[in-house]
Amino acid sequence: MYFDKKVRRWPYVIFAAVILAVAAGFYIGVVRPSGQSLHEEGAQALKAAVERSARQCYVVEGVYPPDVSYLENNYGLTVNHEDFYVTYDAFASNLPPDVRVTERN
Repeated sequence: MYFDKKVRRWPYVIFAAVILAVAAGFYIGVVRPSGQSLHEEGAQALKAAVERSARQCYVVEGVYPPDVSYLENNYGLTVNHEDFYVTYDAFASNLPPDVRVTERN
């Protein structure tokens, strides 16, 4: 019986195309966004750490700290200044500060 070689290749071509499509979908859906979400999670964790340190300072000293450097020097807070900007707005010493963390480009 005579079989055309093109007919036998089609299952392999289809299989390879499906594998490539699944790999591309995995990359677009999982791998690429996870890098972005890691930076977002880092920014949220840093914001929570700054707020937690400010509350701790308020409990110990009775006033909120004037700036982030005070927390770094006296309360062991570590801020990654290379990757994030930290905006710390202390309106009054008895009100919690407004903390914003943004990623540097």
